[in-house]
Amino acid sequence: MVSVPRLVIAAPASGSGKTTVATGLMALLAARGLAVSPHKVGPDYIDAGYHALATGRPGRNLDAYLCGTELIGPLFAHGAAGCDVAVVEGVMGLYDGAAGQGELASTAQVAKLLRAPVVLVVDASSQSRSVAALVHGFASWDPEVRIGGVILNKVGSDRHEALLREALDESGVPVLGALRRATEIETPSRHLGLVPVAERRAEAVDVVRGLAERVRAGCDVEGLLRLARSAPPLEVGVWDAGSAVREAGGGARGGPVVAVAGGAAFTFSYTEHVELLRAAGADVVVFDPLRDERLPPGTRGMVIGGGFPEVYAAELGANEPLRKAVAELARSGAPVAAECAGLLYLARSLDGAPMCGVLDADARMSERLTLGYREAVAVGDSVLAAAGTRLRGHEFHRTVLEPGAGAAPAWGLVRPERRVEGFVQRGVHASYLHTHWAAAPAMAQRFVERCVA
Repeated sequence: MVSVPRLVIAAPASGSGKTTVATGLMALLAARGLAVSPHKVGPDYIDAGYHALATGRPGRNLDAYLCGTELIGPLFAHGAAGCDVAVVEGVMGLYDGAAGQGELASTAQVAKLLRAPVVLVVDASSQSRSVAALVHGFASWDPEVRIGGVILNKVGSDRHEALLREALDESGVPVLGALRRATEIETPSRHLGLVPVAERRAEAVDVVRGLAERVRAGCDVEGLLRLARSAPPLEVGVWDAGSAVREAGGGARGGPVVAVAGGAAFTFSYTEHVELLRAAGADVVVFDPLRDERLPPGTRGMVIGGGFPEVYAAELGANEPLRKAVAELARSGAPVAAECAGLLYLARSLDGAPMCGVLDADARMSERLTLGYREAVAVGDSVLAAAGTRLRGHEFHRTVLEPGAGAAPAWGLVRPERRVEGFVQRGVHASYLHTHWAAAPAMAQRFVERCVA
């Protein structure tokens, strides 16, 4: 039984101000001395980084496509354990989810699974009385979704706010805040969304502080807390990495050093991945490919997640000692798991800059965005999965790889399109596919076992 007060911050569409409100509210509540559990619906890593900065706790994702609906409650309970309140930032529009699969992975579905009230953040910049029709439509679309309040964003003036509030008086949904248009507090973006916290920490601290002040000045914070406390008890178990590994048939063994890439170039990783590696027995040590010239002493395996290596291609290429160390580790047959940015780092080159040369492939930036959920099956045995293993993942990149020969593919994608993808050679498993190991804890266990062997 989980009784943590909780709110879901949603919107009619992307760009309405969810991140502003969610991150600002998290930071404001944390500054009041509350233990705030931050969550993000969907696969986005970057927002979760801002949430972590705002609360001082790991940002955690709740993705019903990657993890399955049955894990949403337990993963939430794991992250929210011991907290005073939880704030969940939605994804896209409230009812938007996995393309062509109904409500799956939508904010609305997660809100229902968590039995959490929803606060709808509305961009009111170009409307007045019509806002009531919009809110009424969202509130009545699914009776199981409880919209407990509205926050008006991009309000132009006192008169504009009065018109909006007057219109919403008829909707029955209370207004819990009104934020004026503001250009002085912005989180900079680029080709894959916001710039991650790790790349601009000092500036990000100021931005988060500014967002908290905006929420303090424009929102009924006590009303938001009352709404959060109205959430009923949630009858779910609590996810635990150790239990997940044991249920997958494994257990802690060996204590091999597993080097996990971090730093500004490799910021995309789900918190549960490291928790699962440790539960499987690994001694996880983080290293920074931009700064460290050696792998951690005693490294027996390496995990390189996603991020923005294209932004740092010159610096990564200039760190020749580490590139050679990574190549030597891979040549030795040690387990190496690489996702997206990690795949690019293992290539021969990236936009002309030398990379590690583990894979016979060259990478370059592209104008085309590759984005979406994928269903995949392991083509053959690897350090992560046995042949035939099925799982779900997510692709998100603006790069293309021009492969040579000599490596087997990692995955066969079966939905929404059919193609093979990635590389498996010796101990290397490299792919564009982002996966969430909480849905497949056997992957962490298998990887650590190969490190021991």
